[in-house]
Amino acid sequence: MEDVVKHRKVRTNGIWMHIAEKGEGPLVLLIHGFPELWFSWRHQIEYLSNNGYHVVAPDMRGYGDTDSPLHPSSYTLFHLVGDLIGLLDELNQEEAFVVGHDWGAAVAWYMSLFRPDRVRGLVAMSIPYQPRSPNYKTVEALRKVFGDGYYMSQFQEQGRAEKAFARYDYVTVMKKLMLVDKDGAMIAPPGVEIIDSLQVSPTLPSWITEEELQLYADKFQESGFTGPLNYYRAMDLNWELLAPWQGLKIEVPTKFIIGDKDIGYHSAGTKDYIEGPVFRSLVPNLEVVVMANAHHYIQMERAQEVNDEILSFLATLIQS
Repeated sequence: MEDVVKHRKVRTNGIWMHIAEKGEGPLVLLIHGFPELWFSWRHQIEYLSNNGYHVVAPDMRGYGDTDSPLHPSSYTLFHLVGDLIGLLDELNQEEAFVVGHDWGAAVAWYMSLFRPDRVRGLVAMSIPYQPRSPNYKTVEALRKVFGDGYYMSQFQEQGRAEKAFARYDYVTVMKKLMLVDKDGAMIAPPGVEIIDSLQVSPTLPSWITEEELQLYADKFQESGFTGPLNYYRAMDLNWELLAPWQGLKIEVPTKFIIGDKDIGYHSAGTKDYIEGPVFRSLVPNLEVVVMANAHHYIQMERAQEVNDEILSFLATLIQS
């Protein structure tokens, strides 16, 4: 077999979705987050395909070379999970191992909730399963905790973040968003846009190069940021639509990986939630891995450790 990542587009759920794939064997579906691309999984694609898996990493709806509907109402979790179920159908696969990071983790959690028959096992990174509040819409709840300067609060208004991002070149935007190194939540001071409040480090971390950042920048320059930002703008619609699943548990075998330096880990009680009983009560078949001195983009920063965690998890499920 050729030792290259193959690229093609498939039709799923009314859109054309670009996928990168490599290898043969049981299917592993890699779901990226914000603001990422299939390319964020480059290390996992190589490693898992070399270890006997058929690895598929799509550009998610709104990203890269996948279609980007304009309206936020086309970006609910039901659309995003639907895209992936349609992808499995196109690949003639009954089920897959599903690995998700950031927004991709949220999609993977809900794919496991909606269609556990299609998920053989789940590896979620950086974002734990966050159950629906019975009382408060998502954005209202976030504003209560973090205020109007919180990045998710600012992302709600159509065009606002896009206009702020446009003050910078695309490489700078990627650096500001991907190389955040701060404690606690991303909150801008009053009257300041979040992108303006984020600093650019003069040196790059060892896990990403200028050339790799340029690849992201070039793709976002082609596709824009509206699709990715629409994930945030659909959060309250998700809240309305998710009511029938209130309180349901995720029964799929799951490994959750997070870095102890992730900006989300120490904010809004996330650390206590991950370590406490509620998370495990909602996801009974759960293993938690907290990596020391690891940040948010953990699949790139700590690629080999993440690869080993994924591979060992898949191996236990195949043997069982």
